[in-house]
Amino acid sequence: MAASAGAAETKHTFTLSTNDFLLDGKPFQIRAGEIHPNRVPKEYWRQRIQMAKAMGLNTISSYVFWSYHEVEEGRFDFKTWNRDIGAFLQIAKEEGMWVSFRPGPYCCGEYDFGAIPTYLLRYPDLKIRCMDTRYMAAVERYLRALAAVIRPYQITNGGPILMVQIENEYGSYPPGHDRKYLERLCAIWRDEKIEVPFYTADGASEHALTTGMVPGGALGMDPGTSEAHWAVAKKVNPHVPAFCSEVYPGWLMHWGKKWNYGKNLHNELKFYMDSKKSFALYMFHGGSNWGFMAGANSGGSGYEPDITSYDYGSPVDEQGRATQHYMTMRQQLAAYLPAGEKLPDIPESIPAMRIPKIEMKRWTSLWDQLPASIKSEQVKTFETLGQNQGLMLYRTRLKQSGGGQLVLRHLHDYALVFLDGKYIGTLNRCKGQNALDLPATDSAAPVLDILVEGMGHINFAAAMTADRKGITEQVTLDKTPLTNWEIFPFPLDEKWAMSLRKTAATGNKPGGVFRGVFNLDTFADTFLDMSRYQKGYVWVNGHNLGRYWNIGPQYRLYCPAPWLKKGRNEIVVLDLHQTEPQPVCGMTSHNEKKI
Repeated sequence: MAASAGAAETKHTFTLSTNDFLLDGKPFQIRAGEIHPNRVPKEYWRQRIQMAKAMGLNTISSYVFWSYHEVEEGRFDFKTWNRDIGAFLQIAKEEGMWVSFRPGPYCCGEYDFGAIPTYLLRYPDLKIRCMDTRYMAAVERYLRALAAVIRPYQITNGGPILMVQIENEYGSYPPGHDRKYLERLCAIWRDEKIEVPFYTADGASEHALTTGMVPGGALGMDPGTSEAHWAVAKKVNPHVPAFCSEVYPGWLMHWGKKWNYGKNLHNELKFYMDSKKSFALYMFHGGSNWGFMAGANSGGSGYEPDITSYDYGSPVDEQGRATQHYMTMRQQLAAYLPAGEKLPDIPESIPAMRIPKIEMKRWTSLWDQLPASIKSEQVKTFETLGQNQGLMLYRTRLKQSGGGQLVLRHLHDYALVFLDGKYIGTLNRCKGQNALDLPATDSAAPVLDILVEGMGHINFAAAMTADRKGITEQVTLDKTPLTNWEIFPFPLDEKWAMSLRKTAATGNKPGGVFRGVFNLDTFADTFLDMSRYQKGYVWVNGHNLGRYWNIGPQYRLYCPAPWLKKGRNEIVVLDLHQTEPQPVCGMTSHNEKKI
């Protein structure tokens, strides 16, 4: 087998030849599995990496999501909990695994805004992924901060990092094609003493590979599954090796669609192993989109937000368990081991537990927790007001009582409309809805409230910079623009969720906050069943588990054991539609039969 990354006293080399990756001067097949540190509890990093090794892989491929680490503009966190990139790299080294490092600045990865910080969207004319000076100032600040963390973990310094990806799928970004931008990214890394080889990752077409490549960088293909793909790569650049940087055992999932259980990669793996071609499984283990991590797509089907789970149909499921696909792939890869060698044992599964029904009580209502308002003649986007996602309440008084057609131009992404406190209806960008009829009222100047939820910024292609959240243009009533707004921001941060004061919360107005307390003698991973609720968010002991929505396919939210504790635990649920509390229970998986 290849020399281990775990021996600190041993120095290795990793270089590119015309056709091969060379580890210590010898051809080396990269067999990688993708794991994203921030989608996995830090306490489970080692187990997940061990699972990859036990399946027959030798490398961990990993995005680092910029916006997760720049916790506020200009302030970076590479140390706390699962932001500790150095610790992740050290564990990979200790487990004898190499690392293919994917730092962006743009990642895609079904991540909110492709992991670019959304504070940049406050500039109306912003251009991303190019030499726009505002964008590049932020990029350079990020890359230099990250370089200081990863520099000691390069293979040249005895670490596990074999190579670093430049940008991501740039050949598929229609507004792109800025060669100076790609060259500047390379220059920043080299200036920061990042010495390992570069590579790029693009679709296996001549146009995409040519557009996205950098001089001297290996060519990754998303995916590369046939000799024809390798022939295209060789035509584009005959002087560097190519590899499959993403082969898909599953696929992403959108709200309202079917659950993806993955597929058998037998033919693909046979192709790679027989020809000794390098590859990376995307994803090997997907993990979870806690909080506001989940992004969205926008194509022929319109706006499609991603679910909270990033299970992806991966060989290792969201909770870290081996699936049948894992067992099949492990058996297949084991057949290629040299005589006398065998794979490590599969690590023990991390336990999961049931939690009996947690009785919930109506605690308060959004309407009892209004923050200070912002006065504005026109509606403003979340980003303009310094907010990423969460909720924004837009309020104005109408100058007519006779009703009419209300139009939101343009709604991003989901809105509840109220007139004089009465719920009128919902508008859903996913369904292309942006208008409804307001009834006549007895009031001479009725109050119009529009509660808007942002549901994940588009993370791919040209639509990204147009996807600011809230009401992005204007509101009209019978074609007359409405002005003179009060805007109430609800960022839905964890401190806010866990410090809400109890109120009477009478009536049945949507926007209820429910709270429950449960005691545990012991604790383990669990999946909170939210099928009795409609649409909203869940916090457990202050941790945002993400969104739920009764249109499926996900009805349970993964809660890792590190977020639970012996004794008293607290759960808070904010539901946009629910008016009465319902119990919540914990299950051992997404599909375990209900209690």
